[in-house]
Amino acid sequence: MRQPSLLRSAAVVSGAVSLSRITGMVREMVMARLFGAGELYDAFLLGVRIPTLTRNLFAEGALSSAFIPAFTQHLKTGKREAQELSDVVATTLLLVVGAACLLGILFTPQLVHLLAPGFAAVPGKSELAIRLTRIMFPFLLLVALAAHAMGLLNACDRYGVPALASACYNVASVIFGLVFGFVFHHSLIESMAWGVLAGGCVQLLWQLPSVHRAGFGFRPRFNLGHPGVRRIARLMLPAFIGSSALQINIVVNTNFASRLTDASGHVLNGPVSWLNYAFRFLQLPLGVFGAAIASATLPRISRSAAGRELHEFRSTLSHAIGMSLLLAVPSSVGLALLGESMIAIVYQGGRFQAFDTHQTAVALACYSVGLAGYSLTKILAPAFYALDDGRTPMLVSLASVAVNAAAAFVLVRWAGLGVAGLALSVSLVAVLNAAALFAFLRPRLDGLDGARLASSMARIAGASAVMGIVCAAAAAALPTPHSRATHALHLAIEIPLGVAVFYTVGRVLRVSELDHLTANLRSRP
Repeated sequence: MRQPSLLRSAAVVSGAVSLSRITGMVREMVMARLFGAGELYDAFLLGVRIPTLTRNLFAEGALSSAFIPAFTQHLKTGKREAQELSDVVATTLLLVVGAACLLGILFTPQLVHLLAPGFAAVPGKSELAIRLTRIMFPFLLLVALAAHAMGLLNACDRYGVPALASACYNVASVIFGLVFGFVFHHSLIESMAWGVLAGGCVQLLWQLPSVHRAGFGFRPRFNLGHPGVRRIARLMLPAFIGSSALQINIVVNTNFASRLTDASGHVLNGPVSWLNYAFRFLQLPLGVFGAAIASATLPRISRSAAGRELHEFRSTLSHAIGMSLLLAVPSSVGLALLGESMIAIVYQGGRFQAFDTHQTAVALACYSVGLAGYSLTKILAPAFYALDDGRTPMLVSLASVAVNAAAAFVLVRWAGLGVAGLALSVSLVAVLNAAALFAFLRPRLDGLDGARLASSMARIAGASAVMGIVCAAAAAALPTPHSRATHALHLAIEIPLGVAVFYTVGRVLRVSELDHLTANLRSRP
C-alpha cells in the first residue's frame, strides 16, 4: 500500500499537535490567572515536574525511540508477532513503571529537596510540593502506557489520534481540576493536581479505540526473553541514559532557579514559574513542526533501515532536517521579537502581573535561541536508534550534562544573568547536541546532503534576518505596548508582516524547502 508523504503525515501530526499546544496554552492561562507565578504555582510545577521528568524518558525518549523500530520490524514479519511484542511490552510497563511510582511516592521528600532545595527557605512551600507530587506520581504509569499506544499507532502510520491525546489531557485536567475544587470544595491547588491524574487517564483511554481498530488488543504476557524485548532493552538502556541526561539538565536548572535571589538577598518566588511559562510558549512551534516532523520521520526511516535501503533513509532524513530548519529559524526570531506581547495577551491578568510577563518574555527570548537545536535533536537522535545504535546519542546527551552545568554556573553565578542565563544554557546545549548528532551521523550514511543543507540554512537565516529587521522597524513605529489592546495591535500587524517578508525574501533567495512546502500545500485536496 502506498505510504503517505512525509509532509502529509507531518501535517496531520502538526494539526493535532497545534490543537494540543493551544489547549495547553489555555490550561496554562487558567493556572496563571488562578495562581500567578509565585509560591503556589512553583510548588505545583515541581509536583508535576517530578513524574513528568520520568514521563519524558518513556513518552518522548527511551520507549518511543526503542519500541517503534522493533515493532516495525515485527510488523513486517506478521501481525501476530507484532501483537505478542505489544503485549509483552505493555505488561512489562505495568510492572516496572508501577513499581517506580510506588518508590517515587515513598521517597518524594528526598526528590523535592534534590530538585528545589531553595523551597525550604519559604515556610510551607516544600511541604506543599511534597503533597502535590505524591498526588500526581501515578501520572507516570498512565503516560507510559499512553506512549506505548502512541508508538504502536505511529508504527501503523496512524498519527492524528495519538497526537490529539495531549489535547485531551489538557482539556480533561483543567475541567476535572476545577470540578474537584469548586464542587467538592477541596484546596484548589490540590484539586488541580488530581485533575492532572484524571487527564492522564483520559489521554490513555482516548487512544485505545484506535489501537483496537488497528487490529491490536491486550493480553498480559511476561517474557523478558522475547527477541523483540531484548532488542528494545538493548536500545532502551542507552536511550534511557541519554534521556536521563536531559532530565538531569532540567534538575540542575530547577535547582538554580529555586535559589535565585533578589537584590536584597531574599529567595525569589517565581523563577521556576517564569521558566515554565516561557518553555510552554516555545513548545508551540516545537510541537507543531519539530515533534510533528520527527513523529512522521521515525517510522519511515525505521522501514528503510529494516529493508537496508540506505539511500531512502538518507533522503528522508535530509528532507526532514531541511523542513525543520525552514520552520524553526524564523519562528525563533519571531518569538524573540514578539514574545512579550504574546505572553501579555495569553497570561497577564489575575495574579499574573506585568513584572511576571517581562521576566517570562526574557526567558522565552533566550529559549528561542535553541529552537532549531531542539527540533533537529528530535529528528536526529531517533535516527541512530533506527540504525540499532543507542550508544552515540547516549554519549552526546551525557556530555550535555557537563556543558549545561558549566554554562548555568557561569551565566547565573558569574555573569549574573539569572533566569535568562538558565534559559541560555539550555539553548546552548540544544544547539551543540544537534551539531554533534549531525556530525556523527554523516559518516554512518555516507553523507547527509551537508552542502545542500548548509546552503539552505544560510538562505533561511538571511530571510529570517530581513524579517526580523522589518518587524523591529514596524514595532518602533507603533505605539509602545502597555495594555492588552496595544499588545494585540503589535501582534496583528507584525505577525502577518513577518510571514509575508520571510516568504518573499525566501522565494528571492530560492530556498528549496519553501518551494517543497508550497507545492505540497497546493497539492492537498
